[in-house]
Amino acid sequence: MTIQSWGPVRDCMRTDVTEVDGQLDVLAALKIMKKVGATSLIVKRRDEHDEYGMLLFSDIAKEVIAKNRAPERVNVYEIMAKPVLTVRPDMEIRYCARLFEKFGISHAPVVEKDKIVGIVSFYLLVLHGLPDLD
Repeated sequence: MTIQSWGPVRDCMRTDVTEVDGQLDVLAALKIMKKVGATSLIVKRRDEHDEYGMLLFSDIAKEVIAKNRAPERVNVYEIMAKPVLTVRPDMEIRYCARLFEKFGISHAPVVEKDKIVGIVSFYLLVLHGLPDLD
């Protein structure tokens, strides 16, 4: 039996990250998600003492659609996750997957030197993290 060799998160993260303001309404955020082809958005910090937030499709489904709320009347800050756990680009994929499982999350910003350089999800970990799929 051989031990699987896993690469770093940087090998499977998405680098085209879109940031939005928390005051944005959910309908506008959905339009941005559709335009850029993303299922998650990073919510900008208000200042240097604030933390990043994250808005996922699942947040919109659970907090807007399931509760029959009008997306143009709900602000992103009302339904986003904040603060969010972050990972380093050199973290091994297997440890990132364990972190996601342990904390019940599916996405995380990838941070290097206090700057978001990407985003990673279970989907990306599996699709791009498993060897021999290319």
